[in-house]
Amino acid sequence: MPANPPENMPRITPYLFYEDVAKALGWLAQAFGFRERLRMPGPDGSIGHAEMELADGVVMLGRPSADYRNPKRLGGVTQNIYVYVDDVDKHFERAKRAGAVILSEPKDQFYGDRHYGALDPEGHQWYFAQHIRDVAPEDMKPPA
Repeated sequence: MPANPPENMPRITPYLFYEDVAKALGWLAQAFGFRERLRMPGPDGSIGHAEMELADGVVMLGRPSADYRNPKRLGGVTQNIYVYVDDVDKHFERAKRAGAVILSEPKDQFYGDRHYGALDPEGHQWYFAQHIRDVAPEDMKPPA
């Protein structure tokens, strides 16, 4: 039995719950530039599982069952997803044009990244970043 993930799958892959997976697939493509790579129907014919990719990253999507809830249904944030992109300012403009709820505008961070935050229609928080400079760990000091 193989011990590693399939060749086309990263070792760590977030799995996010969306009540409307089909709508999420379209929105994530339009707003964030993800590309659909897999769509599997559920027993009722709607999408039960899907996968999207951005560069070498993969996100899995599925519908929440009785035991699982997405952030929108919970009424709170359950995690943040941090994604590196080539041009964070251009990515920000794309997300804004697509109607993403902007949590924070692009800003240089003390640890060497420039990032912005956005909320998707079902409450997942996304942070998109571009590494702009190397900072030694001993020099990483958050603003007071």
